[in-house]
Amino acid sequence: MITKPKGTYDVIDTDAIKLRKINRMIDYYCEFYNYDLIRTPIFESRELFHRTVGDDTDIVTKETYDFKDRSDRELTLRPEGTAGVVRSFIENKMYGSNMPRKLYYNGTMYRYERPGNGRNREFTQFGVEILGSNDVAVDAEVISFGYRLFEDLGFKDLNVKINSLGNKIDRENYKIALKDYLKPHLNDLCEDCKIRYEKNPLRILDCKVDKNSDILKNVPNILDYQSEESKKRFNKVLEYLEYLDIDYEVDHKLVRGLDYYDYTVFEIESNEEILAGANTIAAGGRYNDLVETLGGPSTPCMGFACGIERIMLAMDEFENTLKQGINCYIMYVNEEEKIKAITLAQDLRQSGVSVDYDTTGRSLKSQFKEADRNKAELLIILNSEDLNKGLITIKDNLTKEEIKIDESEIIDYIVTNG
Repeated sequence: MITKPKGTYDVIDTDAIKLRKINRMIDYYCEFYNYDLIRTPIFESRELFHRTVGDDTDIVTKETYDFKDRSDRELTLRPEGTAGVVRSFIENKMYGSNMPRKLYYNGTMYRYERPGNGRNREFTQFGVEILGSNDVAVDAEVISFGYRLFEDLGFKDLNVKINSLGNKIDRENYKIALKDYLKPHLNDLCEDCKIRYEKNPLRILDCKVDKNSDILKNVPNILDYQSEESKKRFNKVLEYLEYLDIDYEVDHKLVRGLDYYDYTVFEIESNEEILAGANTIAAGGRYNDLVETLGGPSTPCMGFACGIERIMLAMDEFENTLKQGINCYIMYVNEEEKIKAITLAQDLRQSGVSVDYDTTGRSLKSQFKEADRNKAELLIILNSEDLNKGLITIKDNLTKEEIKIDESEIIDYIVTNG
């Protein structure tokens, strides 16, 4: 039997219900926050991710799916969404007018990593990007967008971890101080950190192996090495978050695992028990130099991304996250009643009512069970005798009360009471 590849999964049954709910909520939020949908290719030039994510990041060195096509072009399945959005922004000259551009994406990504709790090799990532504004209000909006979205999806215990990486000069000053501090401890760090020490010492702070060691717990505070302008900017972001009633915690060791971030970086965490070991459900930050790095004009940007699988996993813990049921289930026995069921279902659906009916030849008793399985609120019970009188029986599936409605009034009644 052919089975799915390791690190992938089928979206069916309860997972499909949760995914539909998440996607509906995402579309709802993006509409009201005025974000436009962007869809970029699943595979891009390999160089794109090397230049944006970073040559020495775990994603590029260990996790990307790289291949050559029949014309010997080097391509990579996208491991994250921001690089493709920025490439599209430049290639389609979106910077010409109507700035800032507020965009969102929702699609599959690929990383060759060890599958775990809420982590897969093929995964779905949703993200928002604001390109063309350096206002700190944008930082606060992006963070609050994610925070409120997760609240509405059912998350009860959310916390924002936030930090500032400052500008280029700030980061260079901190790298010197960090390397001076770490140098006597190099032999006590993991092999990856020894490599990072030379190439990008900031990424040592993101190490999964040594993160709980006393060495990393006592590293210099990056905020102490920032200019007055950077500090003022960060304090203003925190001030705006307080105005927006967002709980946050400043974490001076938070750097994120991608190389393009500067100034504000953040993670949104949930303490749901089912997420143990995978509590970060969204992360992002500001990346003011990335557009220019890829050949575009200087464009300040801010965004975040989240893995849909972790959200789906957490939703198992929430109430009212599973299918709420349909409005109506239409029941019939003979062909005359079936024809009426088909046409009535269409009319109801066009009126915004969720409805279903049997298509497998079930008995009336089995149709009652199917209606219960679909959590139907109302039962529409058709019988030839009533139809000949122009009547249709409606039954409340909770109270079990029945009422006969004139056929001409059935749509209005269901729309009002369904």
